Amino acid sequence: MNPRMAVIQMTSGVAVSANLALAETLLAEAGRQGAALALLPENFALMAETDLDRLRQAEVLGAGPIQDFLARVAGQLHLAIIAGTVPIRAGGGRIRAASLVYSPEGVQVGRYDKMHLFDVDLGAGERYQESLGIEPGLEAQVVDVAGIRAGLSVCYDLRFPELYRDLVARGATVLTVPAAFTVPTGRDHWDPLLRARAIENQCYVLAAAQSGLHENGRQTYGRSSIIDPWGVIVAERREAGPGVLVADYDAAHLQAVREKLPALRHRRSGLAG
Repeated sequence: MNPRMAVIQMTSGVAVSANLALAETLLAEAGRQGAALALLPENFALMAETDLDRLRQAEVLGAGPIQDFLARVAGQLHLAIIAGTVPIRAGGGRIRAASLVYSPEGVQVGRYDKMHLFDVDLGAGERYQESLGIEPGLEAQVVDVAGIRAGLSVCYDLRFPELYRDLVARGATVLTVPAAFTVPTGRDHWDPLLRARAIENQCYVLAAAQSGLHENGRQTYGRSSIIDPWGVIVAERREAGPGVLVADYDAAHLQAVREKLPALRHRRSGLAG
């Protein structure tokens, strides 16, 4: 049986309780549409105004209201959840941006910490330096959940194809990309990068985005989507604001793509480096 996958789009604000209430509504809708697995966007529980605000809301791994919420909802809905990013305390006054994975029984079964941090100056006053408040992760992660072998990533990771090669080498057939892309980068880069990661790795790509104008003044691009291993966009949310997309994971289709165009087997890995 092919499991159904869902991506959740949100416009998260500064109040954790309000964000979690909306996330629960959207996850319940994904469950009603038959999803076995749902992906939440980056920063789903909090789009903080400052690094200090985010640090105040950060949790110790295994304890805290955000993690308690994820465990409860996953268990109640019997829905596997890949939770975009959760702020987990690290050393030196920083956090890890952790993508946490919960089984349909509500048990945390995986964790990936965002490795590539968004330190950029886009001009026109739009500047980001994630490394001031976030400690980078150190290791790629693949997890088996809801009948899917998922390779985990977060937002800016999307620009580093070597990460996804590593995930596929570990057996990933679905690549998850929770994100909060800026409008200028999203407009020109979001769709091409997502489709490239799907095509070159012959995997499904689940892309759950933040969308619209947030209470902290930030504006995000949105355009959540699900892309198949041939690079076809099988579901896409063009509207701004919260919503749910679903599509079925088709193992036979994935295998057929990899057989008729066996690029993964043709790769000459000795040329890398």
